[in-house]
Amino acid sequence: MINFKIIFRVLGLLLLIESLFLLISSFVSLIYGEELLPLLIPFFITGIIGVSAWLFTAKWSKEMGKKEGYLIVSLVWVVFSFFGALPFVLSGHVPSYTDAFFETMSGFTTTGASILNDIEILPKGLLFWRSIIQWMGGMGMIVMSLAILPMLGIAGMELFVAEVPGPTADKLHPRVKQTAQRLWGIYVLFTMVEIILLWIGGMNLFDAVNHSFTTMATGGYSTKQASIAYYDSPFIQYVIIVFMIIAGVNFSLSYFALKRKFYKVIGNEEFRYYLGIIAVFTIAITAIIVFQDTGDSFEKSFRDALFQVVSLITTTGYVTADYLSWGSLAAILAFSIMFFGGSAGSTGGGIKIVRIVLLFKNSFQEFKRLLHPNAIIPVRLNHKAVDPKIITNVLAFIVFYLLIFVAGSIVMASMGLDIDSAMGSVIASLGNIGPGIGSVGPMDNFAHIPDAGKWFLSFLMMLGRLELFTVMIIFTPYFWKK
Repeated sequence: MINFKIIFRVLGLLLLIESLFLLISSFVSLIYGEELLPLLIPFFITGIIGVSAWLFTAKWSKEMGKKEGYLIVSLVWVVFSFFGALPFVLSGHVPSYTDAFFETMSGFTTTGASILNDIEILPKGLLFWRSIIQWMGGMGMIVMSLAILPMLGIAGMELFVAEVPGPTADKLHPRVKQTAQRLWGIYVLFTMVEIILLWIGGMNLFDAVNHSFTTMATGGYSTKQASIAYYDSPFIQYVIIVFMIIAGVNFSLSYFALKRKFYKVIGNEEFRYYLGIIAVFTIAITAIIVFQDTGDSFEKSFRDALFQVVSLITTTGYVTADYLSWGSLAAILAFSIMFFGGSAGSTGGGIKIVRIVLLFKNSFQEFKRLLHPNAIIPVRLNHKAVDPKIITNVLAFIVFYLLIFVAGSIVMASMGLDIDSAMGSVIASLGNIGPGIGSVGPMDNFAHIPDAGKWFLSFLMMLGRLELFTVMIIFTPYFWKK
């Protein structure tokens, strides 16, 4: 039997956390002399429902299994987005609830796809709320709750497994609570450092805070309609590039770097491939821009190429230039990058570099197995043999990912989108990237997508954020059997 009481109790606790961030956003509105009700009303509604769920499950069993973990992790994104959309609707800036839900789900899943045609007219409180939901979603509300649940007598490992289902779940400490605390400590530290650097670089403090939130979350929401292109500052753009790269790295490596165990960072294969892929694509796209003779300096061409490559591979989705204007070859390369994603254990989306590395390693090993059919030839990562079960999981994940991409593209094409826009909207949502290709490219948004398409893409955002299986397993009959 599924323990629904513990599900409601944990969701109630998480709603209280969401209401706290709504209150913080209300203070931002207060500081700037804006109307408070669009944020205060959702604060009270979310808080009351959270407290009610907490109190009405006072007599509860503390036993949590995998089924409860998967349900909580999947439901929290829907529940958070349901209440998180209220400020947009009540303010009148996003009168359609469908649009508001899409914007909010895009925020919590750190996708960054937007329906807003004029971001800069939003009040500061709403802009802050829009950024902070990405910051919360970046590390994952579930991971944050791991620091709290053990104090309540609830084992949190099931939530950790469901929230971080990548092939290499490195833990920084044997206890999940300490792992969550260290992850959040690193996350907050990097966010604070970026705020200071962006402020020094010329951003006002409000914009520096917002962009630091959405950079470390690899979310990509900006306070400016032109995104980072608004800031014609090499310093600001290079700072954001550096922190996007950091956010796309496994956070356990950031922990080792801070502990000055650099040999663990340099020796990590996924990290080396991650930097290598960035370098190769940057060089290729820089060459394309230079040969087009756009009139820009070599440094500007290199910076634009590097920024867009890093933004796409980390699934941040910031924009400094229109990569679709660089020609067909550059557009194809940009589209290819969207499938890679960041490292396992990062805030980035996509397939993840480690899965792609294991896919190619296993494929090349097949040649050896054909020549030596009786030999046991394992796939190795970081000089260690990889469990065949992990290889099977990786192959299944990539197959499902590509099948969902194809099926999703067909669904979006059936709603009237051209093939480029259909594929672009699906990969941008499934990979939690933000901008895609076609009519949802870097200079456009998702406002024109039909309502049914927005709900479908919202589901794909959640599916991609939780790495497919966490959500898909709920729709299997095996999940609901006793």
